[in-house]
Amino acid sequence: MANSSSIPENLEVLFNKLQNFLKTETVVGEPIIIGETTLIPIISVSFGCGTGYGNGTDDKGNNGAGGGLGFGAKVTPNAMIVIKNDSVTMLPVNNKNNVESLLEMVPGIVSKFKKE
Repeated sequence: MANSSSIPENLEVLFNKLQNFLKTETVVGEPIIIGETTLIPIISVSFGCGTGYGNGTDDKGNNGAGGGLGFGAKVTPNAMIVIKNDSVTMLPVNNKNNVESLLEMVPGIVSKFKKE
C-alpha cells in the first residue's frame, strides 16, 4: 500500500496533468443530412473532477486515512447550423422560438430521428 503522505502529492501531480484535459470545449458535431437540408450541431462538452483526502487519529490512538475522487462530464447543445439551398442560418437552441423555427425549416427532422 502507498505511503499515506505520498497520496496528496500523487493526487496533486494527477490533477496538474489533467488540468489541460479537463475543461470546456465547443465542438462541431457530425452533419445530419435530411433531404436537401444539412444540420450541423454546435455543442459544449465540459469535464471536471474533484478530490479530497484526510487522515487522523481517533480518541483511542488508532490511525486512519481516507480519500475520494470524482469525475463528471456534461454535453450541452448550443446551436444548430442549418444549410438549405443557398441559405446558411445559425440558430441558438436555448431559445424556444429557434427550436420551433428549426422544426419548420426541416419538416422531416422528427421522423428522421424516430427512425434511428
